Amino acid sequence: MAKRPKTKPKSKKATARKAAAKFSYDPGPANFIPLSPVTFLAGAAETFPTKPAIIHGDRVTTYKEFFTRARRLASALKKRGVRQGDTVAIMAPNMPAMLEAHFAVPAAGAILNPLNYRLDAATIAFCLEHGEAKVLLTDGEFAEAVADALRRVKRKILVVDLDDPLFPQGKRIGSMTYEQLLAEGDPDFAWGPPKDEWQSICLLYTSGTTGNPKGVLYHHRGAYLASMGSTLNFGMRPQSVYLWTLPMFHCNGWTFTWAATAAGATHVCLRRMEPKLVFDAIERHRVTHLCGAPIVLNLLVHAPAEVQRKFGWTIEVATGGAAPPSPIIASMEAMGFRVTHMYGTTECYGPATISAWQLDWPGLPVEERARKMARQGVACPAVEKVIVADPRTRKPVPRDGETMGEIMLRANSVMKGYLKNPDATAAALKGGWYHTGDLAVWHEDNYIEVRDRAKDIIISGGENISSLEVEEALYRHPQVMEAAVVAKPDEKWGETPCAFVTLKNGASASAEDIIAHCKRSMAHFKAPRTIVFGPLPKTSTGKIQKFVLRNRAKSL
Repeated sequence: MAKRPKTKPKSKKATARKAAAKFSYDPGPANFIPLSPVTFLAGAAETFPTKPAIIHGDRVTTYKEFFTRARRLASALKKRGVRQGDTVAIMAPNMPAMLEAHFAVPAAGAILNPLNYRLDAATIAFCLEHGEAKVLLTDGEFAEAVADALRRVKRKILVVDLDDPLFPQGKRIGSMTYEQLLAEGDPDFAWGPPKDEWQSICLLYTSGTTGNPKGVLYHHRGAYLASMGSTLNFGMRPQSVYLWTLPMFHCNGWTFTWAATAAGATHVCLRRMEPKLVFDAIERHRVTHLCGAPIVLNLLVHAPAEVQRKFGWTIEVATGGAAPPSPIIASMEAMGFRVTHMYGTTECYGPATISAWQLDWPGLPVEERARKMARQGVACPAVEKVIVADPRTRKPVPRDGETMGEIMLRANSVMKGYLKNPDATAAALKGGWYHTGDLAVWHEDNYIEVRDRAKDIIISGGENISSLEVEEALYRHPQVMEAAVVAKPDEKWGETPCAFVTLKNGASASAEDIIAHCKRSMAHFKAPRTIVFGPLPKTSTGKIQKFVLRNRAKSL
C-alpha cells in the first residue's frame, strides 16, 4: 500500500490568519456610520421637535425649526457654489445663526471658520485670505472692521448680513441678508455625515501673540467624540438649560454648540457678557449650566450686590485655562454655583482634562476643597492619554507634585494640524504626542496641576518661580480683584517677579502692603519685587495678555 505524501505543517501565522478570518467582517451601512456632530441635530429634532432649542431675547426656536433652518442654510450654500472643502467664515456674537452654521456648514461638506469678533481689520483679512473663505456671514455690529478687512482681501467672497433684532443699529455691508439666503434653501435638504470622518469640519485661528495666527483644523470624528465627552463631563440632559457666556467662536464654544444639542438641552444666547445680563438670564430661563474663563467667574463674584441673585437651584459652571484662584472658587460656591475646572487648548478642541469631583471632596473644608478643584485634573473621557513629561525625551516625570514637565496629549480630539504650516504641525505633534507648551506637576492621585506656560516661568537667580503660584497669593489679598505676574529683567537676579494688579472697586492698598502679604505665604524670593496698579489687558475670551505685560515690564 502506497504511503501518503507528508503534508507540510501549517505555519503559526497561517493558522492565526485562518482563525482571525472566522471573525473578520467588512463594515457596512448597518454597523458603520462615519462619526459627525451634524447627526446630533437630526436626532434632537426627531426626539424633541417642539422643545425650545434656542432662546434669543424673546425669540424661541424649537428643535424642529432649528433643524429646518439649518437644512435651508446647507442647501442654500450648495446652490451658491459651496463645495466640499470650501471655507465658510462667520463673524458673529452668540446668536441663533452661529448655532445654525455649526451644523449647516459641515452638513454641506464645507469647513466652518468662526472668527474672533475682536480682531483688527488686518488680522481678519489675513484669516479670510489664508483660510480661502468663499462665504462670509457677518453681524452688523462688526461692519466697520469687516468692511475694512474686505478692502484688503483680493479673493471674491459672498458677504451675507446677519440681521439681529437685539442689535438693530447694525450696518449692512453684504449683498444679501441671512434670511434671504435661507429662503433660497430646501427645507428637505438631504442631511447626514460625510463619507470620510477625517474630513475637516472647522478652521479656528489661534490668538497669536506675535506674527500671524495659526489656523487649527478639526475633523468630524474629533468633533463628535469631543462633544460626547463634554456632554458626559458636564452632566447635560434634555432638562438642561445652557447659557452662552462663552464665545461660540472660541473652540466652537468648547464644543458645547454640538454637545448641548446632543443632549437635547436648550441654548440661551447672550450677545455680550455682562454680570447683570447673566444673572437676569439665569433667573428668567432657570439656567442650569454655563461656561467661561476665570475672568467670567471673577466678574460674577465682584458684581454689585444689587445685580447678584439668589437661586433655588445649583448652577453648574465649567471654567478653563489657568486655574481660577481658590478664593474665586470658594466665592462662587457660596453664591450657589458649582465650579468644575477643565483644561485644554484650541489644538485639542477645548477641554482635554477635568478636575473630576471625588466622593470625599464635599466633606472637606472650603479652602482645601477649592485648592483641589483648582487643579487641572485627569483626562476627559474622549482623551486617550495625558502625561506630564520631559519635553525633550517625552519621559513621564515622577508623580510627586513637585517635578515640572510639559503636558502632552494623545486623543482623537487633537487637531489634524495647522493649515498650510507643516513645520509648526510637525513640532506640535512630535513623537506621537501633542505638545501643549504648558508646564505642570503630576500629583500622586494622578491629577495634573498647571504651574505655568513654558514662556511664563520666571528664572530668578537660577531659581524657577511659577507666576501662577505668585498670582494665587495675590488673589488672597482682600483688596485684590485681578492679578497677573510676569518676569521683569534684573541686572543682579536676571529676572524678578513683576505683578500687575487691579484692586476691587473702592479698595486701596500700597505696593509694600501687597508684597508683605505675599511674603507671608511663600518663600521671600518668590514674592513680587514690583507692583503696578491698573486694569489688565485681555483677549476677547477673557485671557490676560501676558505678552503685553511682559513688554511693559521691560520698560519699568
